[in-house]
Amino acid sequence: MTKKTAVILANVGTPDAPTVPAVRKYLFEFLNDRRVIDLPWLVQKILVNLIIVPFRAPKSTKLYQKLWTAKGSPLLAISNETRDKLQEKLGENFTVFVGMRYRNPSLKAVLQTIEAQEFDKIVVLPMFPQYASSTAGTIAQLVNIETAKWNVIPEISIISQFYDNPGFIKAFAAQISQYNPAKYDHIIFSYHGLPFSQTDRVHPGIKTAACQCETGMPAHGKFCYKATCYETTRLLANELGLPKSAYSVAFQSRLTKNWLKPFSDEEVIRLGKEGKKRILIAAPAFIADCLETIVEIGVEYQEIFAEHGGEKVQLVESLNANNDWVEVLAEMITSKTNE
Repeated sequence: MTKKTAVILANVGTPDAPTVPAVRKYLFEFLNDRRVIDLPWLVQKILVNLIIVPFRAPKSTKLYQKLWTAKGSPLLAISNETRDKLQEKLGENFTVFVGMRYRNPSLKAVLQTIEAQEFDKIVVLPMFPQYASSTAGTIAQLVNIETAKWNVIPEISIISQFYDNPGFIKAFAAQISQYNPAKYDHIIFSYHGLPFSQTDRVHPGIKTAACQCETGMPAHGKFCYKATCYETTRLLANELGLPKSAYSVAFQSRLTKNWLKPFSDEEVIRLGKEGKKRILIAAPAFIADCLETIVEIGVEYQEIFAEHGGEKVQLVESLNANNDWVEVLAEMITSKTNE
């Protein structure tokens, strides 16, 4: 009998609508996750529920209103398109789901559906090339908690990260190549930031700020987010034939100064002040375009670059539902089920 495999394409999530109540619900779920904000429990509850969410929800809603399309949230629309293409590619022995850690379609509800349909195997693919506790880690934790309640627990595989997968590197390099990088004064590889308090835990005794991963993959680097970001950049630069002088690495979306540095917005300002006129920004931590790429890079960074003498910030689109990327996803999943 042919074994049936459930595949979950998992992501962080998105509000259900670009309204204050919907954004408030999303932020409430997201920021109350202990893997996202790891302050003492009471401090987290007071900070998130009485300060951050009430004040941030209206501001974030305005950003989501800029982002929203006729199809709704780009992240969800792209995820659904990827699911459909991957389903066609994998065939009838696989059923592909989209599951969001926060809001809908909820990962918890997807797991309940999978339990009811009695699959033989489950492959969970958090859509983050580089592992972080607050992304792939929280998804894996929820999967483990929920499936532990089942009477029959099938074989479960979680693909924790894939930053060095040759297919991923080739696919993302192809996205960058479309813009002919040689026509730009500089390239920024921008990754989502993380607080030092999270990244320090991956390698006790070595502070992230002192981690020497900028120049090579350190011994502790397998699950060091900073190390895997720099390694992703080296692999992409090698695939594209870029000299080191042509690009830099930076981290975006920070909440405080105690996050991974250099900061992407400050890098954009620096390049503008140096007289650079055209810069290309690729964001290899994002598989699907979302608020952080479309609005933060495509709109906000363009504005600050122009304010400091620059002319053009060009965003390299994420892999989204690109056919070559779907092919890579299929290969990753089938190789996992054949192990």
